[in-house]
Amino acid sequence: MKRVSQRLASIAPSATLAVDAKAKAMKAAGENVIGFGAGEPDFPTPDHIVEAAVAACYDPKNHRYTPAGGLPELKEAIVAKTMRDSGFACEPGQVVVTNGGKHAVFSAFAALCDPGDEVIVPAPYWTTYPEAITLAGGVPVVVDTTDDTGFKVTIDQLDAAKTDRTKVLLFVSPDNPSGAIYDPAEVEAIGRWALDNDVWVVTDEIYEHLVYGDHEFASMPTLVPELADQCVVLNGVAKTYAMTGWRVGWLIGPTDVAKACTNFQSHATSNVANVAQRAAIAAVSGPLDDVVMMREAFTRRGTTMHGLLNDIDGVTCIEPQGAFYCFPNMSGLLGRDLGGAVANSTLELADLVLDRAKVAFVPGEAFGAPGYARFSFALGDDDLAEGIGRIADLAG
Repeated sequence: MKRVSQRLASIAPSATLAVDAKAKAMKAAGENVIGFGAGEPDFPTPDHIVEAAVAACYDPKNHRYTPAGGLPELKEAIVAKTMRDSGFACEPGQVVVTNGGKHAVFSAFAALCDPGDEVIVPAPYWTTYPEAITLAGGVPVVVDTTDDTGFKVTIDQLDAAKTDRTKVLLFVSPDNPSGAIYDPAEVEAIGRWALDNDVWVVTDEIYEHLVYGDHEFASMPTLVPELADQCVVLNGVAKTYAMTGWRVGWLIGPTDVAKACTNFQSHATSNVANVAQRAAIAAVSGPLDDVVMMREAFTRRGTTMHGLLNDIDGVTCIEPQGAFYCFPNMSGLLGRDLGGAVANSTLELADLVLDRAKVAFVPGEAFGAPGYARFSFALGDDDLAEGIGRIADLAG
């Protein structure tokens, strides 16, 4: 008899967390490692949010169980925040507060997928999406995109991928890992396609405020209101408010989906930690001044990293449009002598660079895009320049 179920034994570990863990272990051993792996802001959580959490710790009502689907006050705040930021109107009964964004992803697919249902997943994709779909019984149908197309999926590709088993389209803009953003006309066209083809959409909007230059975030159910009855919106406080460790996310969907997710959560985790929920209320209800400051810093860093990467012989990179990642094409470094060693894949290249240059990045294989790599620019300017410089030196 197998000791571990096939369902859980088949889960691939998070490549992004694995790279970050290896880099931190090397740092702990005294090595001067620069890490581009982790997808989290390097800024502290804004003071007014921390102060709300401190006050919540002393309030005895936060020491007890609360509703599994989220504090009523937080649900109402999320409704108001969603209208403010994306123009999408919803009700508190459509909101489920989850233990971080990953929990929202898993709950959404658990609610929508029966065994064998297909989910169209544009690649490159965040490493967690296919695992959550598979665990929910769904089948990821990967649609490849490249830097030549700006990492955007087309209607023709969606038509080609759709079968009679297609249940859901996963849509992410701004995108992790590519940094690509679909313009409003593209978002609306894809929403119309989903509506016409009776396909659900799970749209992840967690990077909505991290948009650069002339690019514009657009929420699909806002542009295609008729889609709201077959759409689940994912979001959270992690990226916008530098709250990755607080573990507060949410999903917004039709009331039957929200109820199913709440029932599921009532048996799986119960309520999200009340102190974190109180902090989230302060985050989504408060001003966006800190967000503006962080976005300005990310804009500067993204521009710098984009230029430095393109200066490396064998590397090409499109300019990041959103999130806080560059996603360069590294295939020109494969098969070349790099400090006396050769890498034949970006998976091998990531290990080689970490060992020889003490620089950590996530290889494209983790995102369904061999030949590419994800570099987070959520780190200090000096480390950013030093890290890319080390890779340039290694590449010759």
